[in-house]
Amino acid sequence: MKKWIGFMLSVLAAGTMVMGGAATSHAAALTKEPAGKSAYLCDCETGTVVYAKNETERLPIASMCKIMTLLLTFEAVERGDLAYEEQITVSGHAAGMGGSQVFLGDGLSYSAESLMKSIAVCSANDSCVALAERIAGSEEAFIAKMNERAGELGAENTLFANCTGLPKEPQYSCAKDVSLMLRALLKHQKYFEFSRVWLEDFVHPDGRTTSMTNTNKLIRHYEGCDGGKTGFTNEAGYCLAATAHRGDTRLIAVVIGAESAKIRNASIASMFDEAFAEYATRTILQGGEPIAERAPVDGAKQKDIAVAPENSLVAFCKRADEGKFTVSVQLNENLRAPIAVGEAVGTAVLYRDGVEVSRTTLVAAEEAERYSWWDAFREGARQWSA
Repeated sequence: MKKWIGFMLSVLAAGTMVMGGAATSHAAALTKEPAGKSAYLCDCETGTVVYAKNETERLPIASMCKIMTLLLTFEAVERGDLAYEEQITVSGHAAGMGGSQVFLGDGLSYSAESLMKSIAVCSANDSCVALAERIAGSEEAFIAKMNERAGELGAENTLFANCTGLPKEPQYSCAKDVSLMLRALLKHQKYFEFSRVWLEDFVHPDGRTTSMTNTNKLIRHYEGCDGGKTGFTNEAGYCLAATAHRGDTRLIAVVIGAESAKIRNASIASMFDEAFAEYATRTILQGGEPIAERAPVDGAKQKDIAVAPENSLVAFCKRADEGKFTVSVQLNENLRAPIAVGEAVGTAVLYRDGVEVSRTTLVAAEEAERYSWWDAFREGARQWSA
């Protein structure tokens, strides 16, 4: 059994949005339509769609498929299956990759971190294959994992044939799916240590160095841009998935099939400009900060304890529109001591005009110690002597 306590908050709100689940598009025309065959613009935190053009059309995406390669690598580290400092011996197959590369030496060993950085910075195909072979045993097995993970993310129009994006049939994705993959990758804060690098030398074990320059020029030329992945083949055209952050708002923009790198970059920058100008992120409940309602606890030294949302409840809002939000606080009934700080004690649910858009767990913000027989004895003695 649970009990419900509700309170109302009014903030600026977008006309349509969904948080914590599949985003609903309320995409409108931009002042300047992005170039390319396909484009997509959304809020990173909530997934709210700002603009979409042919967003589910299946197209080659070139090296943007390395977003998935990096995601699987970061997740392997997170699981404990791989360590950043682990030395990975490069196979002849990996060392022989063409296209963008850092010229890994056949039989030489490199740290996983250095290989990951080379993919994020200069799109190194050889590093992709070296990591794929280490994580899955072979590139083919890794590709199967890429496709499996794409399905888990809801990327319904994606099929990988390799981990590099080099031309190979059949292989395709779409602007919407690329945004889903990048959104997942951006949850790994270590990624930004790599993606923000502009120029750096890649040092080989045999003393050679390879200069790495970031393929995403917007990290230097667009305010707030700190990550993303470029791509180009004759078949795919010029592609870019990028992210930019200003204030509390982080955006993701994707362009597939532009005619030149200059046009591609200008389209992404223009999309960012309009979204930052028209939208804002509002924090309705701040994660970790106690709310007004307190949770009653049975068998505790104190009658109730402070509670706080585990994660923030936020709204990605169009600045010119207004909408009413309701936050319903659901506290578990019959909570009993002891309760540790951080223990789940309920749920906070955010509604917009009566429709649920997000929720987060409520956790204990202070400890509830058990009221022992010794505490009862001392209390009785105190009252007796009073």
